[in-house]
Amino acid sequence: MGEFGRDLGRGLRPGDLLVLTGPLGAGKTTLTRGIGAGLGVRGPVQSPTFVIARTHPNLGDGPPLIHVDAYRLGEAALVDDLDLDVARSVVVVEWGAGLVEELSDSRLEIVIERPTGASEARGEADGEEAGDDELDADEPRTVTVRGIGPRWAGTLYAVSA
Repeated sequence: MGEFGRDLGRGLRPGDLLVLTGPLGAGKTTLTRGIGAGLGVRGPVQSPTFVIARTHPNLGDGPPLIHVDAYRLGEAALVDDLDLDVARSVVVVEWGAGLVEELSDSRLEIVIERPTGASEARGEADGEEAGDDELDADEPRTVTVRGIGPRWAGTLYAVSA
């Protein structure tokens, strides 16, 4: 996820909004860490769970990264209250589907699927719930990227009508 994020981050520009969706442990924060590295922002990029939104200034002349965890925000009005500088930043929102679409006329929707049962397929089933070690494990993910709006028209990520 980190390598994909670095590659993606190198092509992002001010005004880009990315909405990340996926279960706990899917790799949303790891992807965002990679995006931050690709943008060249000051780190470390960590989950903003308890601060809701964290801004990482760029170490060069590129845009800052605003990393938002919308998990505890139950409605779009609360996102609006954050007063995010979308126009001059790259904004990555974890758990933002259904809450942040009005922030921009364009967005990248990134869905990360972490197949359940990957550990079992390797013969590691023991009937217990996944712990932190299992959630952090390097298991395969399926990533779907959909570019919505004029910013992404004509790109690899564009959604065809």
